[in-house]
Amino acid sequence: MPTNVVMPQMGESVAEGTVVRWIKKVGDAVDRDEPLFEISTDKVDAEIPSPAAGVLLEIRVKEGETVPIDSVVGILGQAGEQVAADDARRATPAAAPQADGTAASPQSSAQGQNTAGTDVSGQPAGGSNGSGQTDEQTSDATPAGSSDDDVAARRRQKSSPLVRKIAAEHDVNLSGLQGSGVSGRVTKQDILKHLDDRDRGPVAGAASPPAAGGLRIAAYQPGEAVDVVPMPVMRRKIAEHMVYSRRTSAHVHSVFEVDFSSVAAARQAQKADFDAAGLKLTYLAFITKAIADALRAVPIVNAALDGDNIVYKKDVNVGIAVALDWGLIVPVVPRTDEKSLLGIARAIADLAARARAKQLKPEDVQGGTFTITNPGSFGTLFGMPIINQPQVAILAVGTIEKRVVVVDDMIAVRPRGYLTLGYDHRLVDGAVADQFMSRVKTALEHWT
Repeated sequence: MPTNVVMPQMGESVAEGTVVRWIKKVGDAVDRDEPLFEISTDKVDAEIPSPAAGVLLEIRVKEGETVPIDSVVGILGQAGEQVAADDARRATPAAAPQADGTAASPQSSAQGQNTAGTDVSGQPAGGSNGSGQTDEQTSDATPAGSSDDDVAARRRQKSSPLVRKIAAEHDVNLSGLQGSGVSGRVTKQDILKHLDDRDRGPVAGAASPPAAGGLRIAAYQPGEAVDVVPMPVMRRKIAEHMVYSRRTSAHVHSVFEVDFSSVAAARQAQKADFDAAGLKLTYLAFITKAIADALRAVPIVNAALDGDNIVYKKDVNVGIAVALDWGLIVPVVPRTDEKSLLGIARAIADLAARARAKQLKPEDVQGGTFTITNPGSFGTLFGMPIINQPQVAILAVGTIEKRVVVVDDMIAVRPRGYLTLGYDHRLVDGAVADQFMSRVKTALEHWT
């Protein structure tokens, strides 16, 4: 009896996934729980284990294709077993909830399946909007007597909650936009492109306005020696999030230089204990502990904005950016302020190892209230990081190295580094940001 291999739901708000790579090929034997294929979602990249032992009889979703959760992506069975062409196990997406909470019809679900993959813009059709629905999954019945314009306007207005939130924040009337989604619905890519075109505006002194779609400068010229490859799913999501953050937050940065002499002494004193626990005690663990304590003392930096409302987060959950060969991901240390230095070091090491092995779970990357990125590990002096939405602040750690400084009117050599706080000036004023960083600096320079 053949066994369905389905696209799993990797998180409560994830409604689709992209097959990045098939680890097994058709005809390969596979054991139960052995990695079978690799997926990428809005939340996490992961290797998916086989639901049963057997042979991979058929692959129904190719690498690079995006399909809703519960779609059948492959078939497992016994060697030589045949799968009927009209098998009921044919990939069919589960009926997605509409904006009003009702289930979509089988016809609309099938339509959503047909649009999976990439659209004419090269973006994945049905991009996840973070609300549990894909951008293309809401279908509306057409009332008798409605004009095509009425229907298109209504369907555009019933775009995903994320699209409506972005539109409200930037004063955009969705009914005035032509969307690229099913029946003209406005997708996240549509609203972000509209904002980008609007921000550029007409070129000063130009004799005529720019062509429809806004200014676009070609990345290469005909005949130029280039290799053109599709942007990976994770890279595409990073691009969307970074551009959205720049449009959303009023970014300001403050840079503090910190003397790490006390931390260096503490590292040396505790090195044997951490080695016995199988852990490497890094500067990052100390910085994360100092940040968590400061967030508890200055809660506005741990907050978020929801329209005109300030959302104070009761938990301090620090995200640690992990650089991967294929992109960047930010797993979260939950309730960071409640952990000891050893607990923080262990959590960071565990999350980084599982991120690089593609073994993170959806809950590992959710709920962050503040982010730390560590470009200093690559030798960067300091950075100007982009805020990880919907948070209001982020810290960049520069390289920590011995420098010549003046101490008590004498020349000395001390381990020093720059810490850069990026913050959203809509909510956090410069004075508050500097008070926050002063706490962090004092804690690190007087570590006990």
